[in-house]
Amino acid sequence: MIDGKSVLGVILARGGSKGLPRKNVRELAGKPLLAWTIEAGHQSEYLDRLVLSSDDDEIMSVAMEYGCEVPFRRPAELAQDDTPSIDALLHAIDQVGSHEYVVLLQPTSPLRTAGDIDTTINLCNENNAPVCVTVTKTDKLPQWMYLLGDNYRLEPVMEGEETITRRQDADDTYVVNGAVYVAQSEHLKKRRTFFTGETIGCPMPPERSIDIDTKLDLEWCEISLKR
Repeated sequence: MIDGKSVLGVILARGGSKGLPRKNVRELAGKPLLAWTIEAGHQSEYLDRLVLSSDDDEIMSVAMEYGCEVPFRRPAELAQDDTPSIDALLHAIDQVGSHEYVVLLQPTSPLRTAGDIDTTINLCNENNAPVCVTVTKTDKLPQWMYLLGDNYRLEPVMEGEETITRRQDADDTYVVNGAVYVAQSEHLKKRRTFFTGETIGCPMPPERSIDIDTKLDLEWCEISLKR
């Protein structure tokens, strides 16, 4: 709870994964990937409840082993490859009752801490913003990005004549890192997205912003933890 407002944490973890099969229960530094997010959620100062939405028996069993609530099974139609995450999240909110804030925690961000969760919630609340998401600074300038067109012709992603040749001459740019998404529940139900013109960003350092999609990501994360 924050300033008298209740906060629901939701972990979305379905069984199917094409890039890295069974990734949510793969071992990372001695425990399942999912466990890292559950433990960070339990350490949060503001989360009143932490629940899992899954269609998979093994994932649900691991979640319960680490103390996460599993109050329902996600319907199969909300666990397909093409199911939008927002549909699964809104279903979870409907199952557990009303809270002023909802916090989406993806299990593929194992290095995100309870401090990152609470900082994002607090920033959202302090600014009375409907949505706050974590971001990380990128060294890949959009002015240096191109599409590969016909005959391999380079086409700039950004239109304009200005050319930036030095990184220090450009403004800082950020990418969404997928670690923490916070929203006012009613706003999310109405807009069905975390991204509107009112969304604000909470910076996180790159070393905690690893997003696990492939086996290489998992191995790199393991190396980072050892360091």
